[in-house]
Amino acid sequence: MPVDLSPIDKAKYVAAKRACDYVESGMKLGLGTGSTAAWLVRCLGELVRDEGLKIKGVPTSTRTAQLARDVGIEVISLDEARWLDLTIDGADEYDGALNLIKGGGGALLQEKIVATASDQMIVIADASKKVETLGAFPLPIEVIPFGWQTSKALVEEALVGMDVMGATTSLRMNGQAPFITDEGNHILDLHLNRIGNARQLSLVLNQIPGIVENGLFIDICDIVITGYGDGRVEVHDINKGEVDETRYDFLDDGNIFADLGD
Repeated sequence: MPVDLSPIDKAKYVAAKRACDYVESGMKLGLGTGSTAAWLVRCLGELVRDEGLKIKGVPTSTRTAQLARDVGIEVISLDEARWLDLTIDGADEYDGALNLIKGGGGALLQEKIVATASDQMIVIADASKKVETLGAFPLPIEVIPFGWQTSKALVEEALVGMDVMGATTSLRMNGQAPFITDEGNHILDLHLNRIGNARQLSLVLNQIPGIVENGLFIDICDIVITGYGDGRVEVHDINKGEVDETRYDFLDDGNIFADLGD
């Protein structure tokens, strides 16, 4: 681990490294999507290569699947795995109850399916993802392409009765074309600023025709591992009601992650 990494990359790295302590040989793992989850995949790949760790990974996106194969992790489908020992993923926001907003990378549907098919879910994040109340990060919802504008109008109508501070919605774009998920759907981003009742909002959104899933992960996450740029790591276990802290240094000369972008 080099000393010249940015503080944010150091935070992501140490969170990913700490999460690896929960992984045992023989496990079937859900592998998340996003920049922080990519650090985890690389750390696991190092353990597979250097320490003989034997795991099977169920990726939550095509790009995670490719990275996992590149670093030597055996990739299987969720149908093959049927059930997972553990899922480790990132988050766009998390609150004190370990409720999450996910989907900034556009993989929320597969991420939620994989996470709920696991005995345990661990989120790895840098400290900027911790919030008092969810909602500053735009809430993604996955919608089918057919009639998406009608779905958008129904969402905006539903938001009028919700405990939120904003009600602006936008179609996520990829250049000049709509962003397309791995399942062939669109993403609507809801700019809510603050979500007063995340559980209620999640239920209401999923009742709207055309909405496949939303990015609120309620009562799914068991542990959040938060990394800091100085090498500190906090582990918040919601089931045990404990917060533990460890620290890593950055004295190693090697860096197997040199080609991993943010």
